[in-house]
Amino acid sequence: MMADWSFYLALLCMGLATYGTRLAGYWLLQGVEVKGRMKAAMEAVPSAILTAVIAPAVFLNGKAEMIAGAITLVAAVLRLPLLMVIAVGVATVAILRLYV
Repeated sequence: MMADWSFYLALLCMGLATYGTRLAGYWLLQGVEVKGRMKAAMEAVPSAILTAVIAPAVFLNGKAEMIAGAITLVAAVLRLPLLMVIAVGVATVAILRLYV
């Protein structure tokens, strides 16, 4: 089935919005020295966004997702590399969806 032109337009707009927000951050902070509390706050933003996106999926979808979320949290607390933590989470939820 062929995608509608509006799909491609929406895809292009989403890509431009994503890239635009990234460029806007650099543009708005040019000439600003980022240090101290501001630096710490900006370094915490990616984790906060990731948590805000993932938490509803973990708590609102069922037992498999909640168990996988807990196991993934343990992997993160053990300081595994980020890619490994993601792999643990994806594999765990996939396996649990088959059996739980």
